[in-house]
Amino acid sequence: MASDRIRVGIIGASPDRGWAVRAHIPALQALPDYQITAVGTSREESAREAARLFGAAHAFTDPRRLAEHPEVDLVAITVKVPAHAQLIQAALEAGKHVYCEWPLALTTDEAESLVKLADTAGVHHTVGLQARYSPAIGHARELIAGGYVGRVTSATAYAARGKGSGAQVPAWVAYTLDRGNGAGLLEVAGGHTLDTLEYLLGDITELSAELSIQRPRYTVEETHENIEVTSPDQLLLNGTLAGGAVVSAHIHDAKVTDGRTRIEIAGTEGDLAVVSGTLGPGGVQMSELRLLGSRGPSGSWQELSIPDRYHWAPGAAHDTEVLNVAQLYSRLADDIRTGTHTTPDFETGLHIHRLLDTIRRSAETGHRQTPPARPSS
Repeated sequence: MASDRIRVGIIGASPDRGWAVRAHIPALQALPDYQITAVGTSREESAREAARLFGAAHAFTDPRRLAEHPEVDLVAITVKVPAHAQLIQAALEAGKHVYCEWPLALTTDEAESLVKLADTAGVHHTVGLQARYSPAIGHARELIAGGYVGRVTSATAYAARGKGSGAQVPAWVAYTLDRGNGAGLLEVAGGHTLDTLEYLLGDITELSAELSIQRPRYTVEETHENIEVTSPDQLLLNGTLAGGAVVSAHIHDAKVTDGRTRIEIAGTEGDLAVVSGTLGPGGVQMSELRLLGSRGPSGSWQELSIPDRYHWAPGAAHDTEVLNVAQLYSRLADDIRTGTHTTPDFETGLHIHRLLDTIRRSAETGHRQTPPARPSS
């Protein structure tokens, strides 16, 4: 890199709304390792406005030109899922590092191709499974490894969101209700929640699953169009973890009240629970999380303090939606500068895509299934 700071080009940097303006841009602006040098949107006027608002020197409507620009070291991709593969390919062909939002790709076949391309490109690549960087998740993982609960015997995950709880939905939600767009409950809430479970406890080695559509029709607020839902809004899963513990999960949308997340881990010596706070309906990846613990036969739940070492992003990035993204970016900067590989890479994303395929296969066949094992390193 020609400068001391990692220069970022953001594809999907709408000045009005979206995940980039809500999380990526404030995260990058808070981190001294980064500088936003380029932004890209589909319209010239919005690209120019985004550049003005976010202090970027360059504005693009052509994502390939953004990726090829000499003042871009890292390309951040924050657009809808069907475009991910093409945009990642352009960034990799330009020899740039890539941060792509989850889901990595529209299909597992696309994800497999991207892993091969990324390996050939020899750059750093990461996928936005940012719940791993929640301070509560980091501390829980350390406590489990240190024996706080003893031998893990079971885990139960409950994740409910209010999205779609009314008869009308905005257009951006309507996009996620079409299974063909790869951004529904299973892919987004399912991918983030199950990745978090595996990050804490190890891989799921067998599973049975059901998928269901309980809200089959909506009206789009902006157009009053009636739409049929093809993407499931309910996931029920039971399975077995690599260590022998059993796991269950209920993940669902359209929860009218009390949308929240709770991941409870039971062991031979005690229990841990990761629970969402005031923004629980956002899912495990974008909620304020607390950590509860209980030990011994007569123990009761107590909130556990989280050591400062799990908050390494600066205070300016401590907004609930921004924090985990900022912490992932911070670790990615360390990786780029030192040559290490600690953030979830495209291979991790491919593993989650394959796990979701296994869930679909179980739901379709009614039979218990075995997810493909991760490649040995």
